[in-house]
Amino acid sequence: MAVEYISPSISRSHASPSQRQFFCDEIGRREFVCGGGAGILSAILATLLAGSKPARAQAVTGSVPELDHIAVRIVIDSYQFAVAPSRKLPNVDIQHFGWGLSDKPPGRTLVSEFGLAMQVESRRGNETRNILVDFGFTPEALLNNTGLLGIDPAAIDALVLSHGHQDHFGGLVGFLQAQSGKLKRKLPLFVGGEGCFCARQWTAPPVRGNFGVIDRKALEQVDVAVTSTERPALVADHALTTGQIGQKSFEKVLSPSAMTIGFDRGVGCYPERLSEAERSASVVPDQFQHEIATAFNLKGRGLVVLTSCSHRGVVNAIRQAQAASGVEKIHAVIGGFHLAPYQEDYVRDTVKALQEIDPTYVVPLHCTGEPFYEIARAAMPAKVLRAYTGTRLVFEA
Repeated sequence: MAVEYISPSISRSHASPSQRQFFCDEIGRREFVCGGGAGILSAILATLLAGSKPARAQAVTGSVPELDHIAVRIVIDSYQFAVAPSRKLPNVDIQHFGWGLSDKPPGRTLVSEFGLAMQVESRRGNETRNILVDFGFTPEALLNNTGLLGIDPAAIDALVLSHGHQDHFGGLVGFLQAQSGKLKRKLPLFVGGEGCFCARQWTAPPVRGNFGVIDRKALEQVDVAVTSTERPALVADHALTTGQIGQKSFEKVLSPSAMTIGFDRGVGCYPERLSEAERSASVVPDQFQHEIATAFNLKGRGLVVLTSCSHRGVVNAIRQAQAASGVEKIHAVIGGFHLAPYQEDYVRDTVKALQEIDPTYVVPLHCTGEPFYEIARAAMPAKVLRAYTGTRLVFEA
């Protein structure tokens, strides 16, 4: 089955003072033609198997869309608090989810696990889009929670996978299989590169072992269009994938996993599609060159950036979103910041860097760790928000 997706280009418009036009830079340059043009417009028709490549997303060549409304739902996170009261703050409505109650006793509740999945509803005028970003550790949790939260699979316009770790892709295939026939045909699945598909071993404490691999054969059997976005690319006309995240700040990659290079019986990654450094051995420490973040441009307020896991650094992810979009102001940064394994001094350096970036809101999730929350809350008490499995954060222009 052939899979194809070419993201529509962003129409050029006059940029606001907070915007600049996107130009080619060095970030994520590997294996991608920058700036649109005929090479990108003729993106490859590909199959997932038989040695073919995923389709390439079209590069961003103009100013990014300005949105009127962005609602980020935390579908899966490591923690939930069913009795947390909802509240409204300036420019954000925080809606916590308790139980799925009705006139009958509850039969199910939300499932939390060490994983992350988010759903974003965005609106521009009378045009609405729905995007799923990451898919948690298990399909059971993803299917349970999307059902309780009333997320309609038929309304999903695009899927984004931030990187190839089990706690972010684990629910993907099972969700797609269970919702077969309900999803849009050739639903685009954006990934940051071939490294997303490598088999992985967890090599860090507290335990070591097999950390999974995406079943490409199963993906081939569901009607999705796997789309490589090594460079920044438009998602469903509303969002922006950052492309691969460069190492520009003080942040270091702490590699908790190793990649097995090779393709066998429908799973794995093709060595020839990886960088020379990545294919230097059969097993290499994971540097997450394929990791991407997702950004939305809220009119008059700035970017809402979903960092997902930030293996390459939350500051680097934000800087890449700014470079990719041409928008400097950060309204909110949401996601895992991957700071739990780091020493306190490193966490403090990250908090200081975030203070310099000056986002309106910071929402730590998943792998961030309690030390960051405590230090950041003391340093930026009005900016740090707590969200849990089921929380919905509504931002208006």
